[in-house]
Amino acid sequence: MRCFKTIAGLRTYLRSYLEQEGQQKKIGLVPTMGALHRGHGSLIQRAALETDLVVVSIFVNPLQFGPQEDFSQYPRSFEQDCQLASDWGATVVFAPTAEEMGGLTEKSLVIPPSSLLNCLCGAYRPGHFPGVATIVSQLFQIVQPTVAYFGEKDAQQLAIIRRLVKDLNFPVVIQGCPIVREASGLALSSRNQYLSETEQGDAANIYRSLQMASQVFQQGKRERDALLTSVQKQLALTPNLQLQYLDLVDPTSLQSLDRITEAGLLAIAVYAGKTRLIDNLLLRNRQAIIAIDGPAGAGKSTVTRRVADALGFIYLDTGAMYRAIAWLVLQAGLNPQEEAAIAELVSQAQIELISRPAPQLTGVKVNGLDISDAIRTPEVTALVSAIAAQAAVREVLVKTQQTYGKQGGLVAEGRDIGTNVFPDAEVKIFLTASVLERARRRLADFHHQGQTEIDLQELVQEIAQRDQLDSSRNLAPLKKAEDAIEIQTDHLTIKEVITQILTVTREKTQEA
Repeated sequence: MRCFKTIAGLRTYLRSYLEQEGQQKKIGLVPTMGALHRGHGSLIQRAALETDLVVVSIFVNPLQFGPQEDFSQYPRSFEQDCQLASDWGATVVFAPTAEEMGGLTEKSLVIPPSSLLNCLCGAYRPGHFPGVATIVSQLFQIVQPTVAYFGEKDAQQLAIIRRLVKDLNFPVVIQGCPIVREASGLALSSRNQYLSETEQGDAANIYRSLQMASQVFQQGKRERDALLTSVQKQLALTPNLQLQYLDLVDPTSLQSLDRITEAGLLAIAVYAGKTRLIDNLLLRNRQAIIAIDGPAGAGKSTVTRRVADALGFIYLDTGAMYRAIAWLVLQAGLNPQEEAAIAELVSQAQIELISRPAPQLTGVKVNGLDISDAIRTPEVTALVSAIAAQAAVREVLVKTQQTYGKQGGLVAEGRDIGTNVFPDAEVKIFLTASVLERARRRLADFHHQGQTEIDLQELVQEIAQRDQLDSSRNLAPLKKAEDAIEIQTDHLTIKEVITQILTVTREKTQEA
């Protein structure tokens, strides 16, 4: 692992890496203030799985500390941090000084919208988030990452950074990662080392208090007062904890909610002794999302539709969406290699799925025009793979798919549905089968169509090559989500696969 303390050194290293390895390589960024713990480790490990090179920044940012806050006492353990970062999969540590980052005198600041600043932590730490936004913006410019990873414990920070990226058009994906907790439930934080043993025990009640609200929510209560009261009652059992704020807000806008309709963030800040701790819990008012990933030829499309029918859920036919864009490209007479023109086209297109009873395939409208049958022509079929591989097309359609997911109650399949499109899906299935079994199934399909000249070994080779291509793609590669349940289908009928998925769904939704 390399360590750089200057912008020039880091930029030169990254430029050389991309020149040698290819410009399509993904760079992951994990911004930290050091004092690394397992929470940071989860971010670094995820970045190492999802990108080709991981940069961990270690910078105790003076801009985000108020006059009476703990900047000088903030824990610093640089040598240990470097070793941990390396162990977790980091390629580079970037540890600049304040002077290297432009100093503090008359520094240009990035000021997020006031609606995101004047609430939750921002109401008590007025200069904090402009300081965060400024340094994070600098890191984006210096590192130019493909993906940046942030913990969901700092929910207000995450919402502000997502807004920052949107408003300033930073070409980076912001990946929020789940809170990592002690066995007691206490959210991991660098400041936990300030706590005495007694305070650690007291602080565990913060998460228990949030869990009480979750229980109330699961009983069907969606109103603000009921949820906040349940937290306050549990928290009162530990009088040594001093509540600074407790609020129910929209996860994106951070505006207070009277009632949860889609999703609500319960956010809390508490003092345990002199140590300020934050935590949160996301409550979703939606039906389950079932995400089915897996390699080509594993039977995902057939199974997905039948599972949706069995549950009365929407079948999100992502393939029909990509076919619709391919049809649109054909109609516009565009060369499939003209990615800029296609990006312009797809960014202005309106895609709408039309649910149709089986055995009819999913219908689709483009800009209000029903093209359900037109997207199934050989010309569209021949073009769709090249169109689906384009980043701009995938970006637009992923946003459309996520819009369908707001209310839940849908089943979707693909090679990255559970890892990229719906990473928060309640049920994730990785449906797979051996290469030989998938080749046999495809051969049977060809024979059923009267094509008897196809050779099994050719199909085996073709499917193995497709697996290699899909797994090594820079854009949305095939991989199993960490929390996905794998179903190996070699010796299972379609009915048996569906039964397994329905069983998993019942178990998962009952747990929730």
